[in-house]
Amino acid sequence: MTMLAVFRSRAQALDAVSRLGNAGVPAQAVSTPKEAGYGCGLSVRFDARFYPRVAPVLKKRAYSAFAGYFRACGGTFVRV
Repeated sequence: MTMLAVFRSRAQALDAVSRLGNAGVPAQAVSTPKEAGYGCGLSVRFDARFYPRVAPVLKKRAYSAFAGYFRACGGTFVRV
C-alpha cells in the first residue's frame, strides 16, 4: 500500500527524500494530491511497509512544514 508524507515546503520534502534514502527507504517526491488539501505542496511517497522506518526519521528532523501522513484508499488518499 502506498503512503504519503505531506509537506507544505518543497525544500523540506526533498530533504526528507534524501534522508529516507540514506536510511534505506525507497521514497520519491511527488505532487501532493488535492485530497490532502495542502495546495501545491510536495509529498514523499513510500510503501506502507516502510512506515516503521519512515516515522522516526521524520520525527527526529522535526520538519516545520510536515502536514501528516496519508494512505492510498480506493483511488484516493485519506489522512492516517
